[in-house]
Amino acid sequence: MEQLPIIVLLLYALYEGLLHAFEADHILAVTNIVSQRSKVFPALKDGVFWGLGHTSTIFLIGILMILFKVNIPEHSFSYFEAAVGGMLILVATYRFYIFMRDEQTVFHTHRHEHAGENRHPHVHVHLKGNRLHRTSYGIGIVHGLAGSGALVVLVMTQIGTVANSLLYLLIFGIGSIAGMTLVAGVFSIPFSRKLIGSKILRTVLVLLSSVLCFGYGCYVIYENLFA
Repeated sequence: MEQLPIIVLLLYALYEGLLHAFEADHILAVTNIVSQRSKVFPALKDGVFWGLGHTSTIFLIGILMILFKVNIPEHSFSYFEAAVGGMLILVATYRFYIFMRDEQTVFHTHRHEHAGENRHPHVHVHLKGNRLHRTSYGIGIVHGLAGSGALVVLVMTQIGTVANSLLYLLIFGIGSIAGMTLVAGVFSIPFSRKLIGSKILRTVLVLLSSVLCFGYGCYVIYENLFA
């Protein structure tokens, strides 16, 4: 079979990367992250960091297998997939925990002195969220393990040179970053406080996303370790 032109393969890599971001496990994991956001823009950054983590893992495995000829046993990737399932369970459990404990907001009082007024306490609300970008990156790294071996092997059989193979993986990663940024933005909209004024509705959405993420994580573990 004649190999396709490299430009066609690279465009296909970009398309596959975009499509890859819309897989169920990716959507569920990211939804549980962006549900902690009250605005869309920080959620978009979460998506970018997820994509960067995902790309880091795939590119690293690609370098090991393509450049250094490291042979990773095929059965190992079933354990990687199961690890993703375990991570989904942890993400869902932690999201449920911080929601129930309401640790997303921190209340504290301190005194201000205003001109012509006596000192009096103010209550300020601060949102915790600075660590979510790092969490997104870490989740992306674990997600990159799932299916990465099959992707690298496919690339090795379709593309002749090492440089083009690694370029394919890089373009695939760029597509994943773009796709996950889009996913994070779209799925953060239902959790935006500008759209959701009802605490009951927000609670239902958070619990639903957590339950689905937990259940899918259990399914992934079963399929890769026990089925």
